[in-house]
Order: sequence, then C-alpha cells, then structure tokens
Amino acid sequence: MKRISILFATLLLGLTVSAQTLRKFVLVNSSDGESQITAYLPQHPTGRAIVDCPGGGYVHLAIDHEGHNWADYFTSQGIAYFVLKYRMPHGDKSIPLGDAYRAMKTVRDSAAAWNINPADVGIMGFSAGGHLAASVSTHPDWKVRPNFSILFYPVITFGRGTHYGSKENFLGKDNVDNDEMVKEWSNERAVQRHITPPAIVLLANDDVVVPPVENGVAYYSAMRRAGNDCSLYIYPTGGHGFGFRSNYEYHDQMLSELTNWLRNLKTAKAGAVRIACIGNSITDGMGIDMSSAKGYPAVLQQLLGDGFDVKNFGVSARTLLNKGDRPYMKERAWHEALAFEPNIAIIKLGTNDSKIENWRYGNEYGHDLQQMVDSLRALPSKPAIFLCSPIPAGKRWNIQDSVIVNEITPILKKCAKRNKLGFIDLHSAFSNSDGRQMQEDSIHPTAEGAAQMAKIIAPYIKK
Repeated sequence: MKRISILFATLLLGLTVSAQTLRKFVLVNSSDGESQITAYLPQHPTGRAIVDCPGGGYVHLAIDHEGHNWADYFTSQGIAYFVLKYRMPHGDKSIPLGDAYRAMKTVRDSAAAWNINPADVGIMGFSAGGHLAASVSTHPDWKVRPNFSILFYPVITFGRGTHYGSKENFLGKDNVDNDEMVKEWSNERAVQRHITPPAIVLLANDDVVVPPVENGVAYYSAMRRAGNDCSLYIYPTGGHGFGFRSNYEYHDQMLSELTNWLRNLKTAKAGAVRIACIGNSITDGMGIDMSSAKGYPAVLQQLLGDGFDVKNFGVSARTLLNKGDRPYMKERAWHEALAFEPNIAIIKLGTNDSKIENWRYGNEYGHDLQQMVDSLRALPSKPAIFLCSPIPAGKRWNIQDSVIVNEITPILKKCAKRNKLGFIDLHSAFSNSDGRQMQEDSIHPTAEGAAQMAKIIAPYIKK
C-alpha cells in the first residue's frame, strides 16, 4: 500500500508540473486508479475553475452530458474545467467524498501551474452529483470547500422527498433509517450562515425523480434564511437529467442565465489580503436582512476593494469567556476562522460577556482573550490583530454597558498594548445621534449602523 501511495504521489506530481503545457489531460485521483480527473484548461484563463460531479444515483456516472460535454462552454469563458470521475460508495460515503475533497485540493494546490486563482474554485453537480457537490459545500473545512456551487436538479434531502436510490447507495442499506445520519447528510440542514458558499440552483418544475420542493428549493430556502447568496431557476418542463443536451427546450435560456450568474459572481482576487471578522451577533449581522451584503464585514469589503478578502465569522449570542453561556472558541466558526489563515483578524467580542450571568467569570476574560490571540499568532499567516471595544449597548438581556466601559474595554486596551496589537475604540466612535443606527433592541446596529462600523474600522486596515 505504501508503494502504491508513493507511485500515485509521484505520478500526480509529474502530471501537475507538465500540465501547464497541455489543454486536456487526465489525472489519477485515488491510489487504486479508479477515480480520475479530466482537466480542460482554457487558452485565455480568467483564474476561475470548476470541479464537476456528474450524477447517476451513486451507482454510475452520466459523465458525458453531465460532464465532458460542458468543457467548451466553460473554457470559452476562460474557466478551467475539471470532470471528476468519482468512485461509487456502495454504502461507504467516505469514498465519493474523499474523491471530491481530493479533487478540490488538487486544483488549489496546482493553481500556480494551471493559472488558477485558488480563491475562485467552484464545484458543480447534477442529481446525486449535486448531493455530492452540496455535501462538499457544507461539510468540510475551508481548505477543500468550494468558493461557489452550481447545482443542477440536485438530490439534497435524505428525508421526505428524497431519491431513495441515492440515499441507500450513499448511506448504506443498514443506515437508511438512521435518523442521525439522515439529518447529517440532508444538506438543507447543513447550510451555515456566512460559511456555505454562494450557489445557483437550476431544475425543472416537472421533475418527478428528484422532487424540486424537497430538494433544490429546500436548499435555496435554507440559504436564503441564513442570509447567504443563492439564486434559483425553475424551468417549466424538462424533467430530470437534461444536463447539456442541446435538444432540451430551455437549453439556450439556461446557458444564458448561468453565464450571467457567473459573470456577476464576485470572488476574491488572487493574492488578496485575507481578513477574518470574529465576533458575536453584531458581527454576524443579526436583524439585518441579507447581512451577507449589508453586515459590517460586507460593507468593509466594499470599502477596501478587491485587494482584500473579508469573511464574516460572527456567531450570535457568543462570548469570549470560555465559561460563558455560549463560548465562541467552541464554535465551528472559530475553527473556520483559523483554517482561513487570515492576514488580518478583527476581534469584536464582549457584549454578551457583560451579561450578569457571564461576567461573574470576568476575572478570566483577559486569560481567554490572550488564548484567542495566541491561537491566531500561531497560524502560518502570522496575522495582524485588531481588538475592538463593543459598541454602546442599551439595557437588554442583562447586558451591562457599564461593564463594557469600565472593565472589558480596559482589558482589551491592556492586551493590545502588551501584545502590540491594534485597538479600535468602537464604543467611543460609534454614534446613534440620528436614531437610525440601532435596532429597537438598542443592542444590534441597523444596516446603517453596520455601515458606520465598517467606516470606522476601514482606515485602520488601510494603514
């Protein structure tokens, strides 16, 4: 097995190095040689890339009309295109998942050789391949998760309305009634606010094989509820499996709408400065509809421009205190922020720590803050770190503005000075003089307030 692994690694390395001189080539994607990636590189690359997962109910692959036939469409737009021949699970979901994760990693690892922007790698999937693509979009960490998703008539749920064959083949016959596994791999349940990448879902209204409402529409609905970017196109007819077939009645319209979506999809510029916005509901954008576009991290992105890649890792109701009622450092978002390997980290935690029930552990706030700082400093990216004081808070949910001013802010200042970090006094700089900057709860900023926060923070980042 070790010899096979070494041979596979050597073959992959050789193909990666020589691939830059080829337009089409095939890579081995598994040690047994059964999984392969067929690469189509454009003559005039834009830096964008797509990994494609054809469908077939997790029992075979419709690898032509849901795979290779799309190559010219993408490469003519300067998009590098990779068709993944993934192995069938036969009840072991780790097999196709591992193939898909490995394909994503290969494309990003070879980005320089293939003129690809590693921050602009998407995934596309059809039917059961749509389930695989949605799984890769929702379950793994940052390093193999795509930057966007294209889902054609996808199998999304393993609950009511599922495509039973896909469910049985992916989970195994012994697990089709395992509630925990069914919930875990029903991807409408796996969508994460700010974390699941933008998506476009395309399907036909008369699809009786994979019911639209329980699957594609459910994924769109979950994305919209989370405030994530998602577009949904439902064509009147077409049934299931139209793929790239030119005789499909809405073929030209479908390609036009997909092209327009891709043209307007914004992703990070290659080499952009990565900024992680770490915080609670104020960073998250609670109460702001479509906070992915109107929260303070989103506005900060607009102010800084495409030379920066700003990501929102805020989670509502979280505390910096590890003994608080909902510690941030126990959240997936914290691990995502570390995996992002930011060049700059903006920490804005403390509002929920000031609650009476949490501040009884206030003597540990400085220790836990230092733990967070040390974890960020240990990253290979060695990020610059900015500590922000919380914005002014009204009397709600036991939050104490006096604790923020007199106890939390001095700790933040002391930590910043000791560690030579940036300090941003949002509490003093933020103003609600016009009454439009705060929501009725007097805790969370409105969209206007979030924009004000971004305007306060941006000059510190630009320096």
